[in-house]
Amino acid sequence: MLTAATVRFRRRMRDGLRLALSLLTVAPVRPGTVDRGTARVAMLLAPLVGLLLGGLVAVAMVAATAAGAPPLVAGVLAIALLAGLTRGLHLDGLADTADGLGSYGDADKALAIMKESDIGPFGVVAIGIVLLAQAAAFADLATRPALATVVGTAAAVGTGRLAVTWSCRPGVPSARPDGLGALVAGTVPAPAAAAWTVLLAAISIAAVTARPWLGPVAVLAGVAAAGALVRHTTRRFGGVTGDVFGACVEVGVTVTVAVLTFA
Repeated sequence: MLTAATVRFRRRMRDGLRLALSLLTVAPVRPGTVDRGTARVAMLLAPLVGLLLGGLVAVAMVAATAAGAPPLVAGVLAIALLAGLTRGLHLDGLADTADGLGSYGDADKALAIMKESDIGPFGVVAIGIVLLAQAAAFADLATRPALATVVGTAAAVGTGRLAVTWSCRPGVPSARPDGLGALVAGTVPAPAAAAWTVLLAAISIAAVTARPWLGPVAVLAGVAAAGALVRHTTRRFGGVTGDVFGACVEVGVTVTVAVLTFA
């Protein structure tokens, strides 16, 4: 017979997974109970969701190249699938964050700009650079053996979500009193994020046959780049927001997959 504590734990894990899927993918999953507890679970499971997304994208890339598609087509397919599977929310967050940072206004002005529905010039440039870099890098991965393509793509996409997990550690405040940032800020213990980092770094070794050490370097570079962004947005905005999380995803993926191309 299950104890009350076990039932609560299972319910929290289930609701956390549903919340992670609803926030990070296009999956038609309705979140259950949404509170700080389930938000912690959701952010802890974010890298797992990234690995699953990356795996799906990688399989499509391998199938496309096996069918005779040029590597660049496979790279464009990868970013198109990622945008479709996530409703483009992370790209939207990247654009809003870039516009907020580019305003050079105070925190209130920058946050107000980020809430606007239109995209400014900084946002357009940021999206353009990220998509071009990702398409080129995924195209390079598509030329490698199938296992390296799958592992490299999954590790890069997983690292983008790992960047969000790190951004929810204690000491990183929310820029607003409400919204996603306020819900998840400070919920993830740093050791848990570190454990995910070690796991992804270990997985990434199989992405590079000639220089296997480059895989972990790529993961660490992606996390570091997103961390630098979070530090900067915390200075400018006073903390993180849902848009900043989206920007962290895209920066983490881009830097990780770009470093993997140096193999």
